[in-house]
Amino acid sequence: MILNTGGRTDTVQYYSEWLLNRFREGYVLSRNPLFPEIVNRIELNPETLDVVVFCSKDYSPILPRLHEISDRFNCYYHYTITAYGTDIEPRVPSIEDSIRTLKALAAQVGPEKIAWRYDPMLLTEKYTIERHLETFDRMARELTPYVDRCIFSFVEMYKKLEVNMPELRPVSEQDKMTLAQGMGTIARKYGLYLQICATKEDYEPFGIHRSGCMTAEIFSNALGIHFKKTPHQGNRAGCLCMESRGLGDYNSCPNGCRYCYANKDHAKAMQNYLTHDPKSPLLLGHLRPTDKIQPLKQVSLLNREPLLF
Repeated sequence: MILNTGGRTDTVQYYSEWLLNRFREGYVLSRNPLFPEIVNRIELNPETLDVVVFCSKDYSPILPRLHEISDRFNCYYHYTITAYGTDIEPRVPSIEDSIRTLKALAAQVGPEKIAWRYDPMLLTEKYTIERHLETFDRMARELTPYVDRCIFSFVEMYKKLEVNMPELRPVSEQDKMTLAQGMGTIARKYGLYLQICATKEDYEPFGIHRSGCMTAEIFSNALGIHFKKTPHQGNRAGCLCMESRGLGDYNSCPNGCRYCYANKDHAKAMQNYLTHDPKSPLLLGHLRPTDKIQPLKQVSLLNREPLLF
């Protein structure tokens, strides 16, 4: 099983003590997003957790103790660093601070286990195509020696953005082509492996690979592990990733990123954050008398047989 620790909220940046406690105790409880009275129990056991995937915008809170998890589990790290300032990402560290932290992470775990995420790419009067390419060039020059790849995607124009970001302008097909061509040129200049996630468009002519961001190939190459040959359905339509399970809760990230899909309401997220207890097996609050705990079915997908050459 692949466990994604950051798909619903930034557990690394805001809940690192809780995350470390859960791995130390060997299990975590996670509410079903659709049926809140159902609570899944996930065993944090190396025998059934094939890869632990971290997704964060700030690894500095967990860096001193990250080894408590990485020493026991296969771990892969997504680090999101974008061109945006506090007007779009209110509580995300600056680009300069983020780059320094990524370099520290690479020194600890190795560049081959880190994917830099430059997404989602959105356009406003301030964040133009030219600004994106200028910022991406500066960041790629700094980060290329410290990451295995860069993954980008274009913003999805879902309804909530019409309210949260009225200044957002649609990214046209021509905009996408211009950005892809420019980013491909920059990636080639620095020797950066560049891929796009969750898209039907083909940007291979610009040197941009189309792939999932959590694939058997990526994990095998980075971690030296091998998976059984089983079909993967992805996590949503158009997704090329291996299936993964998340932990934690939506509407719980204090970052306040205005494009966020996991927070429907920032005020609600801040209110939920106040219910957090690092000692609880749940990310938010505690078990209720009406809760029903169900063990999550966990099956390893690793091929643990010795390889014959």
